[in-house]
Order: sequence, then C-alpha cells, then structure tokens
Amino acid sequence: MTNFSVPKMSCGHCKASIGKAIASVDSDAEVDYDMTTRQIAVQSDADSDALIAAMKSAGYDAERVN
Repeated sequence: MTNFSVPKMSCGHCKASIGKAIASVDSDAEVDYDMTTRQIAVQSDADSDALIAAMKSAGYDAERVN
C-alpha cells in the first residue's frame, strides 16, 4: 500500500474522480479513502509518480506520505 495526502478531497464526487484517475493508470488498483484525514491508500503495481500525475490531471494535488 502507498499512502497519499489529497488535501482537496472532500466529498463523494472527489472520491469518484480520484478513483477514476487511478483506474486510468491501473484498472486493478484498490483504493481506500479516509475523508477525515484526506488521505488515500492505494494498492497498485503502478509507479507512485504515475498515480500522482493521474490525480493531478483530474484536478487533485497529491503527495506521497510513506
């Protein structure tokens, strides 16, 4: 699992957009969302930089936290 901070994630629409962006890089990725801390945990074979780029292209800045 790789953890990311996504400061602008605040609602279900955000979760859907982020999930779609991650799926565009790795359709088999598993994503767990923590709306309280605005972090996600991603289980994926994709490179962290590629996941961050996908989230950024969807309008969400993300930063790896582990």
